Amino acid sequence: MSKDDDPKDKRSYHDRLRELQIELVKLQRQLIKENGKVLVILEGRDAAGKDGVIKRIVQHLSPRETRVVALGKPSDRDTSAWYFQRYVPHLPVGGEIVLFNRSWYNRAGVERVMGFCTDEEYERFMETVIGFEVMLARSGMFIRKYYLDITRDEQKERLKDRRDDPLSQWKISPIDEVAMKHWKQYTEARDAMLARTHHVTAPWTVVATNDKHEARLNLIADLLVHLPYKGKDESVLRTDPDVVFEYSEQVHERDMLAK
Repeated sequence: MSKDDDPKDKRSYHDRLRELQIELVKLQRQLIKENGKVLVILEGRDAAGKDGVIKRIVQHLSPRETRVVALGKPSDRDTSAWYFQRYVPHLPVGGEIVLFNRSWYNRAGVERVMGFCTDEEYERFMETVIGFEVMLARSGMFIRKYYLDITRDEQKERLKDRRDDPLSQWKISPIDEVAMKHWKQYTEARDAMLARTHHVTAPWTVVATNDKHEARLNLIADLLVHLPYKGKDESVLRTDPDVVFEYSEQVHERDMLAK
């Protein structure tokens, strides 16, 4: 019997998830009261679990003050505009939590690997994104950036499951079909992105996602640890340092990222 099939493990997972979701509601109530703004950025390879963790974060939050942003292919107008322009209208206003399921970091990942941007456009992004995020933070926005990391074998298995599951067909894209072929290039793009855009104002946090349940619980707990709100139950917000950890140069030396 696998861990996912064990009733005891399922009960433990759902009990802890409920505790964390109660904390999320506490956070949101204070944000609404104080006009706070939270932006959560989720990046990672295809099938790393972004949809799953977002679903659990928003499940019991107010839909009026919670938004999920997952932008599609840029239009001709978008491609001729300032790169960050298409994202700005979706940023949180007072009282809102906004989750970006992929973000402006598309330029450092998919666009870089698939040749959808020029070298010049890529370098311009890498040189200006920190300043953009610092500007957002100085406006009073809390920013949390998560990179969901998955091993090659696990990604291969999940992509196969998507193709075989009629309820997951909407998740399949042409990019998915070539994800495995470009594994090395995505790894190089990931490493460059984390190294060059990790900064004190909006640091990167890495989440190991081979175990979906542990990834969801640890990401939510880490998010709550780093956001201020009253009535925080610290006993609920325990995290596993092997599952969720802030990026640093040492993660490469310790082989903590999928290769």
